[in-house]
Amino acid sequence: MIREAEESRPAKVRDVNSVQSVDRALDLLELMVSAGGTLGLSELAARSGLPLPTIHRLVRTMVNRGYLRQEPSRRYALGPRLIPLGDAAGRMLGTWARPHLDALVQQVGETANLAMLEGDSVVYVAQVPSPHSMRMFTEVGRRVLPHCTGVGKALLSTLPADEIRQIVRRTGMPAQTEKTITTPDDLLTELGRIRERGYAIDDGEQEMGVRCVAVPVGDSPLPVAISVSGPSGRLTTERVADVGRLLLRSADELAVALRAESPA
Repeated sequence: MIREAEESRPAKVRDVNSVQSVDRALDLLELMVSAGGTLGLSELAARSGLPLPTIHRLVRTMVNRGYLRQEPSRRYALGPRLIPLGDAAGRMLGTWARPHLDALVQQVGETANLAMLEGDSVVYVAQVPSPHSMRMFTEVGRRVLPHCTGVGKALLSTLPADEIRQIVRRTGMPAQTEKTITTPDDLLTELGRIRERGYAIDDGEQEMGVRCVAVPVGDSPLPVAISVSGPSGRLTTERVADVGRLLLRSADELAVALRAESPA
């Protein structure tokens, strides 16, 4: 089961061998990502707890290297040098996840997906298609809103309520179908159900006639989720609980693999 999201995220434990300036620069980049990619210096100071002169030095260095850029509004945004890094990391993540997605397709017979929360949207990182001629297909690299997808709701369920409200306030909650959840309160109620049962369900909320079951990959160094999706006529409500259990086991195995790939 997914444990209830904490009201605030735990403080990071610093390795005694870490370099403070690198730690701080990476913290600032992560704050930029969590805020949707753009922040001002005062906002970075408030969120990081670092003094403005320190933030200014770090930000100017990253601007000079192309990892951040300054907008006409004087706010800072993620820079173009991050794009090839993200592309390469996404390919590696897909490579590590491929055996686990293959196993899910063999067990369930439907398309298996790996997705990651990136800023306010969910991006599909890897997919293994179903062997059926009629199957679900989502282009790798596609971005979707989190409120109306199985992987999106699975990932949101790991966040505190105030952060979830901030995300949907920025993105809006447009109705993709008549089943889409379109209010923050209803979404928070649904996320509570997801934490209780351990998996998320998209029952025609993104596309009518399609059902998806998804779980977050807990204890992972990255905010990722895996899912199985297929036509609702094959991926029936009677199969959902069994598919959810398979996904939870696969997520545990994938988390172990991802931690093994991360430096100690």
